[in-house]
Amino acid sequence: MDVLMPQLGETVAEGKIVKWFKSAGDAVKPGDNLFEIETDKTSMEVPATFGGTLTDIHFQVGETAKVGAVVASIAGEGGAVSSPSAAKVAAPAPASASSPAASAMPAMRAAVVPAAQTSASGPARDFSYPNMTTAAEVRTPERNYGPAKLAGGAFITPLARRLASERGIDLTRLSGTGPHGRIVALDIEKAQPAAAGAALATGASFAQVKALYAGVAHDEVPLDSMRATIAKRLTEAAQTIPTFYLMADIDIGRLMTMREEANKSAPKGGDGEPAFKLSLNDFIIKAWATALQRVPATNAVWAGDRILRFHGSDIGVAVALDGGLITPVVRDADRKSLTAISAEVRDLAERGRVKKLQAHEYQGGASAISNLGMYGMREFTAIINPPHATILAVGASRRAAVEAADGGVRFVNQMTVTLSCDHRVIDGALGAQLLAAFKALIEAPVTFLV
Repeated sequence: MDVLMPQLGETVAEGKIVKWFKSAGDAVKPGDNLFEIETDKTSMEVPATFGGTLTDIHFQVGETAKVGAVVASIAGEGGAVSSPSAAKVAAPAPASASSPAASAMPAMRAAVVPAAQTSASGPARDFSYPNMTTAAEVRTPERNYGPAKLAGGAFITPLARRLASERGIDLTRLSGTGPHGRIVALDIEKAQPAAAGAALATGASFAQVKALYAGVAHDEVPLDSMRATIAKRLTEAAQTIPTFYLMADIDIGRLMTMREEANKSAPKGGDGEPAFKLSLNDFIIKAWATALQRVPATNAVWAGDRILRFHGSDIGVAVALDGGLITPVVRDADRKSLTAISAEVRDLAERGRVKKLQAHEYQGGASAISNLGMYGMREFTAIINPPHATILAVGASRRAAVEAADGGVRFVNQMTVTLSCDHRVIDGALGAQLLAAFKALIEAPVTFLV
């Protein structure tokens, strides 16, 4: 039986083997950890779903395997061992494995798929999942979305539709190679226009750039999977999303006073430490989630040939890591208390920094917040993370002189925020309404706490 590289998330195409817990020839029982994998976002141990003897390891520590690729073979009672020569054949691009609420464990059940078996008394029996397009496109039971039907009558898998939207592929010109002519992710990969591929290039090649610095002392830093993913996705975002920007200065004096009072009144635990400590970012997350509710047309994402508008406000919060960043999502932030948001963000950030988040914890979301105020940045613009239609960039607070109602001058505690909007989803006036709603909430914070 074949052990496959599992699907860890909607946008994860491959994983790097960082550890093998078993060696060739070892006995394996169901539930035993076989190997540990690392992606750009997370790391996870992969368990066996059946027992037998580990006969072949096709990817060694440090090697990277595509989702769905055969990484090992296990022989057991009634089991068949795949040919080692075919083991490293790359699988198609990753499929839509789950909804944002789906856990990583259902996807792990796709890690081991019995190979087709042949008996002397009959034809080969195919034990693959009946509803999957490829080994990499297993759907989890939480949200079993079937293939969508296009106007021309052809069917397309959810992943293929998303990839086509992100890359500007005209679906009417494609012929599917999946079952019954279904368009699958591999068809989109093959149809990727040469111009688009060239546009994603960094310009000069490594050799050309290095030649410019001949004789100059330097270190070469290979791209890890996280940095490569960031480069690819944000290059695509910058090239394909028609973005406009809105900026506002916000008086945060009343909010800061409320925060100080709340932290002072926090009850003490048995160790003498306060039960909570609210940050400015906690208030910003709550206010941004509430603003999206007050302008519901902006609580949306771009979905290729349509727009998805959400009922709850799921907010991604950018967290800096060594060599990159991750954006864990606070679900239904509009309905949560400040203390609940504070505890959740702290937990997500801590686990994100050690790559222990599950896929559903950093995928999806309706919008995102990037706060560089703690680094003293007065203002900046942030790149939208598709399929989001908005991202709010938050700068540092500062003392600023403003005109008073009587014509005099007064000083206020002020911060500058910049809203990036996808014009395909949000027009200028609508974006302005959203930012105005956020500004009103921050300047009168009691209004989003009642």
